Amino acid sequence: MAAHYYTVTWDQLHRDARALAWRLITRGPFRGVVAITRGGLIPAAIIARELDIRLVESVSVVTYDEEDKGQPVVTKHPAAAGDGTGFLIVDDLVDTGSTARVVRGLLPKAHFAAVYAKPAGKVLVDSFVTEVSQDTWILFPWDTEPQFSVPLAKRERSA
Repeated sequence: MAAHYYTVTWDQLHRDARALAWRLITRGPFRGVVAITRGGLIPAAIIARELDIRLVESVSVVTYDEEDKGQPVVTKHPAAAGDGTGFLIVDDLVDTGSTARVVRGLLPKAHFAAVYAKPAGKVLVDSFVTEVSQDTWILFPWDTEPQFSVPLAKRERSA
């Protein structure tokens, strides 16, 4: 269980992905984008739009089951990207770097970008927008739903 949770809204994710695109615009041009599924799909779509990239490939690496981390397994290879030359890899988050190491091995010549980075994994990416602490679990908008929250004053009385 994570020590801290940080909720990212759709609006915030869109802003952060666009901010990453701003950082990447001078690193291109890129021939294509490789989205790391599933988390990298939406940021990759936003970045591909902002950088006017039409070739979008994916690589599927299964690492997590909820908050339980396992050994990374590649379930779909990014065939169109070759060795990564001219390609941009996009993920939502680099955490411990286990997924990043696998994808780097598949696409050693690609530029690797993540929207969010934790200290243990940030050395494996070339670009990122926001660093979060290693003990923070990011709740992405596709993992959450809006619901009623008890007001703080009422929580204090019932505790």
